[in-house]
Amino acid sequence: MNLPRSLTDTVTLNNGVEMPWFGLGVWKVKGNAVEESVTAAIRHGYRSIDTAKIYGNEEGVGRGIRDAGVPREELFITTKVWNEDQGYDKTLNAIDESLARLGLDYVDLYLIHWPGKDKYVDTWRALEKIQQDGKARAIGVCNFKIHHLEELLRRSDTVPAVNQVEYHPRLTQPDLLAYCQDKGIQLEAWSPLMQGEILDEPIIKKIAEQHGKSPAQVVLRWDLQNGVVTIPKSVKESRIQSNADIFDFELFPDEMKQINELNQDRRVGPDPDELLF
Repeated sequence: MNLPRSLTDTVTLNNGVEMPWFGLGVWKVKGNAVEESVTAAIRHGYRSIDTAKIYGNEEGVGRGIRDAGVPREELFITTKVWNEDQGYDKTLNAIDESLARLGLDYVDLYLIHWPGKDKYVDTWRALEKIQQDGKARAIGVCNFKIHHLEELLRRSDTVPAVNQVEYHPRLTQPDLLAYCQDKGIQLEAWSPLMQGEILDEPIIKKIAEQHGKSPAQVVLRWDLQNGVVTIPKSVKESRIQSNADIFDFELFPDEMKQINELNQDRRVGPDPDELLF
């Protein structure tokens, strides 16, 4: 793998679409804050913005995009279909509603937010049509375990371009990462900093000191060196800038190994096998 060297470097998804390695997540960011953070991120070089219907801020993301004044084709915008909208017809309606809130003609990536119990195959059929209709350049899933992906691939010829999952040093999911790499599915990390909890880990703090970097920068760099796209959330402009300052250093193999070994299979979000609907 060629390591990304700048904020605008991309990975080629399995359908040929180029996706930035690094972006801004906006979970729980509300009101003017989401508009301001999106605009600040884009002005500081970010090109990937990740939102979702359930975040309740697609309108603010759209305003932030327009305020930044960067041509639409230079941006990579992700949103997601929420659980209550799963199913073929509901999903086709959900994308139109999301596009209207965003003020966009298309998104670059449309994801199934959670697998749930028994609707995700029909939902995936809708995503295939959404891509065919040009409303999404790429389609994928979130929070899918290996057994979910196997069921989807058994029922469809379209391989998800992305699987966005909880991924951080306490939840490294090596089997899932290897499976996705084998199938050509790009793994993407949500909650890469474990909602800040991982930043007090002594091993990470020591590695950060050795590189003259912050613990957050070390963890985000670890993501990229593991071949995982990452989208940390921040509303502070200074943090948005510092999070992206990870392209001028490289973690050594022994440091990567030390961080990998912090895994405890511990989640801060729901287990996809338990969030059934």
